[in-house]
Amino acid sequence: MGDLGYKLKVLRRMGVIKALPPHKMIGAARQLKKWGPGLPSGVNAAAKRYPKQVAIIDDAGEITYENFAKQINQFTEVLRDRGLQPGDSVAVLCRNHRYLVIALTAVMQLGGRILLLNTMSSRAQLTDLAEREGAELLILDQEFLPLVEDVRRSRLMLAWAGRDAPDDLPSIESATANQPSGDQPLPARHGEIIIFTSGTTGLPKGAKRKEPEDLKPVLAFFGSIPYRSNSVVAIGAPLFHSWGLINLGFGMSTCPTFVFRRRFSPEQTLRDIEKYKVEVLVVVPLMLQRMVKADPQVVKDTDVSSLKITASSGSALAGDLALHFMDMFTDSIYNFYGATETSWITIADPKDLRAAPGTAGRVPWRTTVKILDHDGIEVPQGDIGVIHVVNDMPFGGYTDGRNKSFHSGLMDSGDLGYFDEEGRLFVAGRDDDMIISGGENVFPRELEDCLVEHPEVADVVVTGIADPEWGQRLAAYVVRKEGSGVTADDLVQYAKDNVARSAVPRGVMFLDTLPRNPTGKVMKRQLPAFETTV
Repeated sequence: MGDLGYKLKVLRRMGVIKALPPHKMIGAARQLKKWGPGLPSGVNAAAKRYPKQVAIIDDAGEITYENFAKQINQFTEVLRDRGLQPGDSVAVLCRNHRYLVIALTAVMQLGGRILLLNTMSSRAQLTDLAEREGAELLILDQEFLPLVEDVRRSRLMLAWAGRDAPDDLPSIESATANQPSGDQPLPARHGEIIIFTSGTTGLPKGAKRKEPEDLKPVLAFFGSIPYRSNSVVAIGAPLFHSWGLINLGFGMSTCPTFVFRRRFSPEQTLRDIEKYKVEVLVVVPLMLQRMVKADPQVVKDTDVSSLKITASSGSALAGDLALHFMDMFTDSIYNFYGATETSWITIADPKDLRAAPGTAGRVPWRTTVKILDHDGIEVPQGDIGVIHVVNDMPFGGYTDGRNKSFHSGLMDSGDLGYFDEEGRLFVAGRDDDMIISGGENVFPRELEDCLVEHPEVADVVVTGIADPEWGQRLAAYVVRKEGSGVTADDLVQYAKDNVARSAVPRGVMFLDTLPRNPTGKVMKRQLPAFETTV
């Protein structure tokens, strides 16, 4: 299929090419021409095309696109009245709900700079990031007020506010009550979103993301993950992370009804799928794991047959989790492999995951992926090297001026992997996670995928430690299932039976929980010093 045929196919499925009354199509086209691709055009165009359709269902209830667009315009006026100018930075610390999307879109309409903060940030991290990035205003949920006691009250505004909210702090809902709701003028500069990296090994870095300049990135994304127009889309993944954000921003162009919950619950998610006939579920692998282990009675009693797409990203899809999920629910997993800096690299569909569990998938439209050695030379098919990529969502660099490494115009992902004979990519692990044990290259993921399949293991992460005989060896931090009596010796023997000798752990340390961030990545800097147990 040529580029034109590809574009028409995807645009029809997205509902961009769809018969509607002329005045609605003209109104939507004007919004797209005015704003260009991005949140402001997505919301405003949807409000012109489907004003009475429910835009968001969340813990506050339902809101139509018509009223949603009005509230966004009202909040844009509030920000302007506060003196915010194009280019000013606004920090946002929120869980998933309508007020977060209102804040994001309003700041973009002003041409501002959004700092999307992680809800698991510490007080010290928040203070450092806000000062480092020059935030003029901090919009946050009421629950996070204890973390910002040192910030002047005049620089705070509440997003999600409870009935016991402080009287001296305005909320988005209260501040917008009497504001005009008309269309907003185009700002002098485009808005910008700063997404902070996971910070699994240190302080999070701010990664610059501008709004797309055309529809090519949207077409590449939806060419591989087949959203349909006017679907019900439940986003469980945090919106402050690039995975949740891309599904919000790109998803808005399909005029969906979004379902948000402030806290993820596998049982609530299953009930939402049944009640609202959810067709698309956006999650991170940790959420898939929790859904597989959900209350068996709830799983039995809920009908999830409407689920056509379970879009997963944010961390590695461990072991046979994809198969476990699809066997329990629907054959719907689309695994998105990428990062904040790279955007997408490959995407695996349900057929790929059935045929080759663990694959990261195939290369999408207008994307180039090559496996290079450390000298920048492409390696033969099947050989492991460093994954490099280029696509239509270029990285804007870090806010401290640094950038990623490039070879021949391709970005170094920092991951090691290889392509199989079918063109499917497999990720071996992080380049800096690989260890050399007894002269062999060893990757933690092989042992992690093995141990997580043990019937008495609930969670596991593997790291490299020094070894006097082998140079380096793998070590496993393990969370046992409730009531389990499995020992370190048991797990080492299990590894000996299932992985290469070089991947057998030197020791096993048992923990109550692993320190994970909201996307499921283990915060390795928070792991205790390893103590050899075997």
